[in-house]
Amino acid sequence: MKAKELRNLSKEELLQKEKAIKEELFKLNMQRYAGRVEKPHMFSLLKRDVARIETILQEKKQ
Repeated sequence: MKAKELRNLSKEELLQKEKAIKEELFKLNMQRYAGRVEKPHMFSLLKRDVARIETILQEKKQ
């Protein structure tokens, strides 16, 4: 997800999106520990998305 798209969302929408991404990351971690991850590249992509959202939330806070 692009930062430009995220900046157009409200604070509540950003929080919901962050929660959904973290849940998806949790599911991927469960697959990792079970030994069958279909898309290992998703770990880094999801972590970056969470970081982008947190950065934008900090910008909106100020």
